[in-house]
Amino acid sequence: MASASGNAASNASGSPCGACKFLRRKCAADCIFAPYFCSEQGPARFAAIHKVFGASNVSKLLLHIPAHDRCEAVVTIAYEAQARIRDPVYGCVSHIFALQQQVACLQAQLMQVKAQLAQNLMESRSMENNNNQWAGNQSVAGEAMNHPFCPTYMNPISPQSSLESIDHSSMNDGMSMQDIQSREERAYKNNELGELQELALRMMRN
Repeated sequence: MASASGNAASNASGSPCGACKFLRRKCAADCIFAPYFCSEQGPARFAAIHKVFGASNVSKLLLHIPAHDRCEAVVTIAYEAQARIRDPVYGCVSHIFALQQQVACLQAQLMQVKAQLAQNLMESRSMENNNNQWAGNQSVAGEAMNHPFCPTYMNPISPQSSLESIDHSSMNDGMSMQDIQSREERAYKNNELGELQELALRMMRN
């Protein structure tokens, strides 16, 4: 699209605007299409508009639009004309529908990524809690094993149990109470004979 001043200069030089060049007519000084269709690229752009809407309908439409809004109106009409040529049934609606589908697909992917991030966060927190619990159990078990005063894996031994263990061990060695008494009697007799012999030797010496 050329500016109004550029098209006015082209009109002053005698060259028609793009719309009038396509229509093969003389371009007037007050041509409604001259500010929006340049002489070089205007004919190709105006061809789609003329094919879809018609030149007279577009000129009437532009006359009912304020001058400061006509530029945007021409851009919209040209876009719709190109869309109608590509898709005669839906026109620009098909492009809008494709964009809506793309937005919906991107929103679904975004929600899936957010759900995956939330699941990963929950799994990492659960793993951290399990590691902390395991470390706490290990520390408690280590303190219980390293306690110097109260070992939990040993039972205290009383003097009575030690004596009973000695008695049981002596009985397990095959010695009975009678054997022990006979040994004590023999030792006592040996001691008495030794004392008598010493007394006899002393009397003989005297």
